[in-house]
Amino acid sequence: MAGLVDTNVLVYRFDPRFPAKQARAAALLRKGLEEESLVIPHQALIEFIAVVSRHIAGGAPLLPLADARREAEEMIAQFPVAYPTEGTLRTALRGSALYQLSWFDAHLWAYADELGLDTLWSEDFEHGRTYGRVTVIDPFR
Repeated sequence: MAGLVDTNVLVYRFDPRFPAKQARAAALLRKGLEEESLVIPHQALIEFIAVVSRHIAGGAPLLPLADARREAEEMIAQFPVAYPTEGTLRTALRGSALYQLSWFDAHLWAYADELGLDTLWSEDFEHGRTYGRVTVIDPFR
């Protein structure tokens, strides 16, 4: 089953505050790497760096900025990365209107739809719901 991973999967891999989610994220990414079954959208890489390098209330960031950049470079080397095209943007516009998704969620869905991927791994959508041909699976349920 080929799928697209959302930012939350990438972030939880480095977030020790949620050990069960951290373990699940690591397992999903490891399996996707072994099976060559996951795609990471460029949007998730940008969001990953922003989230993990931001200071957490009253504390340090999950990763120093240099480490966040290095981890993003590693993901680029290990996984196929989806970049937006005009078609991605047009599909996201239609998906946002049709499914009442936020722009960012519609954009993630559009990558999966455009690439013919059947799964979107995310905790930010309704688990089990199918949008067109893409089914959302919350890996942390």
